[in-house]
Amino acid sequence: MDEIVKAALKKWPNVPHCYGWLALDARGDWYMRDERIQAAGPFPQIKGSRINHEKLREFIARNYAADEAGCWFFQNGPQRVYLQLEAAPWIWRLDEQLRLQSHTGLATEVEAAWLDEADRLFLSTPLGLGLVHTADMHLAARAVEQGLWQPEPTTHAELLRRHGVVLEPRPAG
Repeated sequence: MDEIVKAALKKWPNVPHCYGWLALDARGDWYMRDERIQAAGPFPQIKGSRINHEKLREFIARNYAADEAGCWFFQNGPQRVYLQLEAAPWIWRLDEQLRLQSHTGLATEVEAAWLDEADRLFLSTPLGLGLVHTADMHLAARAVEQGLWQPEPTTHAELLRRHGVVLEPRPAG
């Protein structure tokens, strides 16, 4: 977490949390969802405005975490902005050497692999549960063919339950 964010938390510890304004899709893109977009329909059917500003994407990535309930958020200064997730909190990218990296740029290693009912490939890593980016499935297939990963069948709901992931956090009460 950025030092400026930590300082803001100390200065303003009781800022209310924000829900529904930020989302992460299955391709690792962040989306802003203002009131008009939220009223137009649920994520991911109505995505909102994709965040293209590189520095803002980097700031979100550096301050991205989960709470004890499995809800993912971006700590924006003193305000915790909870995310809606299309599929998982991490989107995995692979390079030609089959090295794994998150959509936020963190390198990690595969611990387990699953295919859900939609034939999406999910991987568990020390960072947590994530979905392999669709553009990298040819590389993931190579890892499976080489015996590096042995995906087990499961359902998306079961993966979320097992890993304690909440796709759409809501305020308590």
